[in-house]
Amino acid sequence: MTEASRLATEGCPSGTVVGADEQTAGQGRLGRSWISSRNSGLYFTIILRLELPIDCLPVVTLAIGLAVAESITAVAGTVCDLRWPNDVLIDGRKTAGILVQLEHGAILAGIGININQHALPGDLNATTLSLDETQRQQLLHAILAAVDRYTELLAKDGKKPILDLFAHASSYVSGKRVIVEGERHGTTAGLDEAGFLILQGDDGKRSLVMAGGVRPEA
Repeated sequence: MTEASRLATEGCPSGTVVGADEQTAGQGRLGRSWISSRNSGLYFTIILRLELPIDCLPVVTLAIGLAVAESITAVAGTVCDLRWPNDVLIDGRKTAGILVQLEHGAILAGIGININQHALPGDLNATTLSLDETQRQQLLHAILAAVDRYTELLAKDGKKPILDLFAHASSYVSGKRVIVEGERHGTTAGLDEAGFLILQGDDGKRSLVMAGGVRPEA
């Protein structure tokens, strides 16, 4: 993403992709690290120049998640779940993460996917895809095509179609008992019109979750 930011500053065209075989300082949301072993995943950032209102940025993250989940299913034949706002799960464990940032008038969509990565620390509750090199390349191309489709849908028809599709694809959007950042307990109650998660507390009061850290209640 650092290199993508530099290219965005220089005015590179929309759709530019910056990839790496390994990251020595992989990053996730809220400054968290992302393990990125050599030749054991897909690590890339797509630079997008979309004519969208700035308040659409949270929904761009949801659109990218839909694209990644759809592509994994198409290439690997594995059904994915989406944990709001930016995690792609298989059997409840994280296999891909998304980090979307606005820099220099461009949207940087960073995507990291665990592939053939069999030394994941147990405390991460993560999993990995098992793909050969041909499938790995197929997955990259499928994601790029799907990102184009979902972001075009967002630009053309607005937020609602993406919000509806995400709500349908995610078990976390409605009726899920969760803990937010280890402090707030409640049941998810849908997405608001901006793409933020609605949490209904045990006292019956509703509030918005504005960032990640959503985990299933034990």
